[in-house]
Amino acid sequence: MLSFAFALVLVAASFGALLVWMNLAPGRVAPRWPFGALHAALGAAGLGALLLALRGPPRGEAMGVGAFGRIAAWLLALALLMGLVLLSKRLRHRPPTSGPIGIHATLAISGAVMLAAYTLVG
Repeated sequence: MLSFAFALVLVAASFGALLVWMNLAPGRVAPRWPFGALHAALGAAGLGALLLALRGPPRGEAMGVGAFGRIAAWLLALALLMGLVLLSKRLRHRPPTSGPIGIHATLAISGAVMLAAYTLVG
């Protein structure tokens, strides 16, 4: 289950990178809503799978990464909340500013890195 959660988070991150690229492309082609919806669904599913995996036996204690799974879950949950802030701006027909996007990306990438360490080292 942990490897599945990690794969979902990586695919969600890839779609996030695609969304950034689409926003920063010359001519600023605004991404369509299905891209954002898929990104959100994959990220939420990855967080859910991680939470289910954390209910299992502890892992990574000997390598010093035992808490990384919980830290990754918190970071990804905060990234999900920031994603909801971005969605609320989008629903009010306001383009999201770079600040909340940067916070969302920083939290999500940090969570993905912590999850990678927990999955691959633990």
